[in-house]
Amino acid sequence: MLSKEERSALNHLFWSDFRKVMKNTPSSAKKRVNWLNYPTNLKHTYLRLVFNSNEASLCYDVQFRDQDIRTLFWEQLQELKALIESSMESPTIWLKDYENDEGLCISRIKWETKDYSLHNREDWRAAQKFFKERLLEFDIFYQEYKDVLIHLIK
Repeated sequence: MLSKEERSALNHLFWSDFRKVMKNTPSSAKKRVNWLNYPTNLKHTYLRLVFNSNEASLCYDVQFRDQDIRTLFWEQLQELKALIESSMESPTIWLKDYENDEGLCISRIKWETKDYSLHNREDWRAAQKFFKERLLEFDIFYQEYKDVLIHLIK
């Protein structure tokens, strides 16, 4: 079992290495992107990368504080479900009511693999490939449909 400090050091090392992998990779819009903090340009929606002892996942989180707005936005996302899923090479998991680590109820679209562990450094290259592929797939979808998503809540 790793200590909190050892887990933190591994986490930092993995994401620093991944930042280097993605450094010169432009978005589909041919712009530089901070892939670890993907710009959704929409308040209360976030793209999160999760890598821990039991999964690697890319998550699109919808975190509107107002439950009615979150529900409305989620329903509109469902209208784009076929487009989102056809853009991604990995199965899509739709979680309308998901409790995050902070105890907040959010909605989440998730692409995951349970094949890799942060604690096994031999998995890191494959996990980085998984993240890179999912990010680039998501980016193609998002660049094409972000205006639609942004206008959903205006």
